[in-house]
Amino acid sequence: MNAATKLNDSRSAGQLAAIVRLVRPRQWLKNTLVLAALMFGQRLFVFHDVVLAAVAFVAFCALSSAGYVLNDIADREADRLNPEKCDRPLARGDLTVAAASRAALALAVIAVVLSILLGRAFVGIAVLYAVLQLVYSLWAKHQVIIDVIAVAIGFVLRAFAGGVAINVAVSPWLVFITFVLALFLVLARRRHELIALGDDAIAHRSALSDYSVRLVDQMISLVAGATLVSYMIYTASAEVEAKLGTRHLYLTVPFVAFGILRYLYLIDERNEGGDPADALIHDRPLMLAVALWILTDLALLYF
Repeated sequence: MNAATKLNDSRSAGQLAAIVRLVRPRQWLKNTLVLAALMFGQRLFVFHDVVLAAVAFVAFCALSSAGYVLNDIADREADRLNPEKCDRPLARGDLTVAAASRAALALAVIAVVLSILLGRAFVGIAVLYAVLQLVYSLWAKHQVIIDVIAVAIGFVLRAFAGGVAINVAVSPWLVFITFVLALFLVLARRRHELIALGDDAIAHRSALSDYSVRLVDQMISLVAGATLVSYMIYTASAEVEAKLGTRHLYLTVPFVAFGILRYLYLIDERNEGGDPADALIHDRPLMLAVALWILTDLALLYF
């Protein structure tokens, strides 16, 4: 193998690694919301539904990654000024805009094909999500309050997509809890950006000029309380008991309460609210609380 071939192979490997970082596979953790209907619809051991839910999960991973790429293309100049985002492939110059655009197109094609396989209703939700991502990248992320609501709606669409994929009605409770929980996580990210970026925050995201740490803290307190209280009411609801066949779902409340309070501790004392996926992966107490919540739910719903 000559030197030129080795150089080309090295460049190809470098480009592939950059594309992998560009699509942010770690963020696919958020798409596990697609599987919520499978679990709470008590279809976890129905093979056909598990396959459909898995296809829906992959479709949303492709769709959300395409959105990340488009967002990075639009934000590449601002990301160069952000100490936490300056290492992104486009901000660093590891990839050209043309290469990133091709990656986004390939991901979009995968999402479209899988969505069609799952039916019209799923296609409709996927289209809504794609439009939301586009609107967010071009306009909504620059608008105070609208920016966090737009992201939260994206989480709700994930939950709906999971239900549509396996033909299970999505509970209004699941929609509401998903929405307020997502608001909580997005507001924590805004708080992190305000503190981490300091005077450069406005240059990175214009909407941050309308936020303050004090205001965001008030919003976080409101939605954190709403998340916990709504989940407590959900677990004690007679309607939910009749639908799920268990009256002991309230036993999962301590894990949810600990998870919310632990996350509040992380964002206030450690300023680690920049990325919920990172916080979950790296904070063992939080990871343990989530694991115990899932295991307890499984035990109550299926055994």
